[in-house]
Amino acid sequence: MNVKQRADALGTFRFVEVYLMETAAYWTPITPEMEVKVMLGRHIWDFAQHADWLGKRTFELRQPEHYTRPPDDAYLRLLEQMKHSDTVSERLTLLYDVVVPGLIRRYDQYLEATDRLLDGPSALLIERIIPELRRQMGEAQSLRKELAVKTVDASDFRRAETAIESVVGA
Repeated sequence: MNVKQRADALGTFRFVEVYLMETAAYWTPITPEMEVKVMLGRHIWDFAQHADWLGKRTFELRQPEHYTRPPDDAYLRLLEQMKHSDTVSERLTLLYDVVVPGLIRRYDQYLEATDRLLDGPSALLIERIIPELRRQMGEAQSLRKELAVKTVDASDFRRAETAIESVVGA
């Protein structure tokens, strides 16, 4: 990857992190369970921090600070579908069982594709984000067990997410 391709990828990841932050913020007031609201609040902070870190890195890659690039159209439609899900169980399933693991997979793909010597700061940043996303998944799983929130069938959504080869649009 050249510098522009790395900046475009990180700018797209930034868009996704901002979108997840905004989605969690959108869900918070319409979620009846206080425990879920509290968890979403913590995760809003996490997503915001990730977006900030990515935005600062894009500046180092010769783009404007907080350079943001929309993802592939199909991926954006999936994010919008997730945002407008109706129930808490559907929201938690789509976010923490499909989108976040998919984002981790895409971060891992970036790490595999980039030159660790030339792009060391990006790699370190992503290696810092991934454990936080895994923690979020664990917290969501624990909370669902505690509150007996069922996992919904998200197989169609998962297939659609997995079918998108790259979130970085053309």
